[in-house]
Amino acid sequence: MRAAHYVGDKTVRTEPAEPLQPGPGEVQIAVAYTGLCGTDLHIVHGNMDARVTRPLVFGHEMSGTVAAVGSNVTAVSPGDRVTVMPLDWDGTCPACLAGHQHLCHHLNFIGIDSPGSLQELWTVPEHVVVRLPDDASLRHAALVEPVAVAAHDVRRSELASGDKVVVLGGGPIGVLIATVARHAGADVCVSEVDPTRLQQVEELGFRTLNARDEDVEASVTEWTGGAGADVVFEVSGAPAAVLAATALAKVRGTIVVVAIHPTPRPVDLQRVFWRELRILGARVYEREDFDRAVQLIVDGVIPADELITDVVPLEATGEAFARLEAGTAMKMLVAVQEGAAS
Repeated sequence: MRAAHYVGDKTVRTEPAEPLQPGPGEVQIAVAYTGLCGTDLHIVHGNMDARVTRPLVFGHEMSGTVAAVGSNVTAVSPGDRVTVMPLDWDGTCPACLAGHQHLCHHLNFIGIDSPGSLQELWTVPEHVVVRLPDDASLRHAALVEPVAVAAHDVRRSELASGDKVVVLGGGPIGVLIATVARHAGADVCVSEVDPTRLQQVEELGFRTLNARDEDVEASVTEWTGGAGADVVFEVSGAPAAVLAATALAKVRGTIVVVAIHPTPRPVDLQRVFWRELRILGARVYEREDFDRAVQLIVDGVIPADELITDVVPLEATGEAFARLEAGTAMKMLVAVQEGAAS
């Protein structure tokens, strides 16, 4: 089979590899599509070299069909359409014992800490496999993992119908959060600096603010009648956005930190104190978020065709990161199988 490997030095190579046959409790998947995300970009840039083993077959946003199953597998059968929730926890650490397995102290994030889905045949434990409806679009289903991120973030926020919500960052996750929040009844505004992304967000029907040219705090204050936003999602990862978030939230408003910040950021704690703000972290997802994501995609709530701006063959995985880095694509997919089904 073929697989895309990160080999170090910002280099990705598509090379032959031996498929791993499924053992007891394992499922082999013929991967149709794999989405590329910011974490993959961090891997290719070498920012995670201290964590990942090289060469690494990476990738964790995917869809495919079951090719084979090992003994004792009961949840899926060959031919089933599936995706993978790429979290493998130990079940014994304090977080797991408290019921927060997705925050396991020894979490194996599949596709980062172990081989991922940029390979034609991918073998994983049965318990991470999520079955899709038989008529689900495999291309659309490659978005289940990032939609699950958004579903988790919105659930953590506890927003209510009618809430004013500001999303700081109009990239793929920001747009998905905005979409899930709007579906929950929120009135959503997205703040972004890139003109291409601003246009894409506007075309999806969202109110937008250009943080480069507009006074975001003044605009949000006016939009909310002087109150401030009920919920602010910080998705950009920019230091300025962290400071902006506290200025945008209403009294007893909620700030959800979604972006991965590589270094500590300044936070206006006086504002947190003065307005009794609530700051929440939101990391990855739980199984109910994955199930919710599948339903949102199947029901057409997620504008998958508009979000998927590029589909490239497996051999072009390395070159795809140049466009991903430029931010001109909303969501890029790799067609892992030649002639991948829709």
